[in-house]
Amino acid sequence: MKHFLLFLLLSTTFVFSQSELTHDVYFNTDEYDVPLTEENRILLFISNLDSIPIQKISIYGFTDDRGSNDYNLELSQNRANTIKQLFSGYGIDENLITNVNGKGEILLKVLNENEVHKIRGLNRKVEIIVTPLQPEVIKETPVITQEEVIEDKPINKGPKTTKDIAEGTIKKGDKITLDKIYFKTSYSYVTSESKKTLEKLAKIMLEKKNIYFTIQGHVCCTQMSRDAIDKKTKKRNLSVARAKYIYDYLARKGVDKKRMKYVGMRRKFPLGGAPELDRRVEILITYVGQAD
Repeated sequence: MKHFLLFLLLSTTFVFSQSELTHDVYFNTDEYDVPLTEENRILLFISNLDSIPIQKISIYGFTDDRGSNDYNLELSQNRANTIKQLFSGYGIDENLITNVNGKGEILLKVLNENEVHKIRGLNRKVEIIVTPLQPEVIKETPVITQEEVIEDKPINKGPKTTKDIAEGTIKKGDKITLDKIYFKTSYSYVTSESKKTLEKLAKIMLEKKNIYFTIQGHVCCTQMSRDAIDKKTKKRNLSVARAKYIYDYLARKGVDKKRMKYVGMRRKFPLGGAPELDRRVEILITYVGQAD
């Protein structure tokens, strides 16, 4: 079985058609846990969906011809459910997954008795079908601005900087983009040239103990408001990992954790410019108390 799975890994991973993208995941006998080699193939498939606006995803589970009908239906459903959980864990919106069905067994069709083992292995699978959005649908997709998610109005317009925090002119709802904070592409840690900016931010936040804030991480270059993959951890949580990096840095410098939160904004709020502009971290002011 290990040699069989290795063969599948080395073979063509995706099947593309004009309207749909398909991918098959193969399982060991009587199991619905995904083998490691197959999980790696799924991760590769999902990463290739970043540039594709998705209309819906269908997931269908199957078994080989051994076992009772009831057993095969349950096993095939468990396999389909497992793949749905994997997709959700890698940042796919569950609302896009419209079908998760166990179809039971695939009847054995044998031309050569020596092929029975191989054919049964091919029948122990889950089929994934991704239907992209049509161009006319994409044009109608509304663009959400970040101000729409902040409940307390009014929000001060115009750019704010760390200088406003230092001078005490900041208000609840203000948002500060941390300029000169550069992350290594596809990673959650900053480059060496960003350290001075972080040191300056930490110094200001240590002085302004009346400021409470949320650190928001953003990513570029994904579709459907999805997060990106952190190449270090292989998890689809790059925006939250970048926000946590800043949170951890400020905490090490002595900023009280009770004043801070961090959140990944995925790609919900693209700025519409160059990709590097969306690889950003912002500070959202959530509370301003009386200065000491």
